[in-house]
Amino acid sequence: MIEKRVRRILSAMEQQGLKQMLISDPGAIYYLTGKWIHPGERMLALYLNTNGNHKLIVNELFPITEDLGVDLVTYCDTDAPVQLLAQFVDHDAVMGIDKTWPARFLIQLMDLGAGSKFINSSPIVDHIRLVKDEEEIEHMRKASLLNDAAMEEIQAAIKPGMSETEAADILANIYNEVGANGGFSFHPIIAYGANAADPHHGNSADCIAKEGDCVIIDMGCIHNSYCSDMTRTIFLGEPSEHQKEIYDIVLQANLAGIAAVKPGVRFCDVDKACRDYITEKGYGPQFLHRTGHSIGLECHEFGDVSSINTDVLEPGMIFSIEPGVYLAGDVGVRIEDLVLVTEDGCEVLNHFSKELKSK
Repeated sequence: MIEKRVRRILSAMEQQGLKQMLISDPGAIYYLTGKWIHPGERMLALYLNTNGNHKLIVNELFPITEDLGVDLVTYCDTDAPVQLLAQFVDHDAVMGIDKTWPARFLIQLMDLGAGSKFINSSPIVDHIRLVKDEEEIEHMRKASLLNDAAMEEIQAAIKPGMSETEAADILANIYNEVGANGGFSFHPIIAYGANAADPHHGNSADCIAKEGDCVIIDMGCIHNSYCSDMTRTIFLGEPSEHQKEIYDIVLQANLAGIAAVKPGVRFCDVDKACRDYITEKGYGPQFLHRTGHSIGLECHEFGDVSSINTDVLEPGMIFSIEPGVYLAGDVGVRIEDLVLVTEDGCEVLNHFSKELKSK
């Protein structure tokens, strides 16, 4: 296993008086072993114990030949994997459970009495993953640079007469060309005209770009297992004064949020910096979502930039700042960057221009 990360988990367990825990989330298991395993409906569990009795229980359909630094316990489809797991755990100690572990496995484990009490231990892993190490940061810098290159190409490709789904298909090819080796980090949102006023619009083959449309492009790729995410809004043809006004409001809110980022500031303070500016300009009710989300091995990880998150920023955290204004039936604008908290401020991982663009 990746020893330093595992030590941080075990140290946090000891601080909270937790002797043992089960991790089932494939992303968290990759984080601790360097191995992606997607088990489908089959049971997958990494068992950690502060005494060092660590086990990875995995179906033999997913052969592991490399040394992951943990004892492998394999089973076949005719075995009872929960009963197998129960043989290794301490039945007299509290058991920490991953929030993603299916109830069909958890209930069996509880029926077997494989723990004196069962608690959600995911916050231990979530808080540690929130702060990226140097290797993770470099992967995310690279992923964002590839996303910058892809954004330049997709903006150039979108033109009147092209459907939203056609643009998304072109983007998939662009990612291959620029060297993003993991494909999409999420299915891209490409929204034309009034569709841009729907923050999570689903791309349509029937929606065709036309002159005068605003276009939201919300996109991300995966490189070396780490995600990128960025949104830009462009205009097909010269934007109206009204469109220019909305664009500038969102841009200034994005910049205000970025300026607020530094260690010791709370996530809610960053949200407030964006939200207050938009509210001051009269569009507070049209800013429909939180300001951002944490990102890493998954596009949306634990931790968000919202009015209710009072957690304090620390160096190594990476999250999005993506204010938007959405006027139903009219126009939508969102501008998103990823930021890395540094010792004295932040580093913006996206370098693609936010200057208002028309084509």
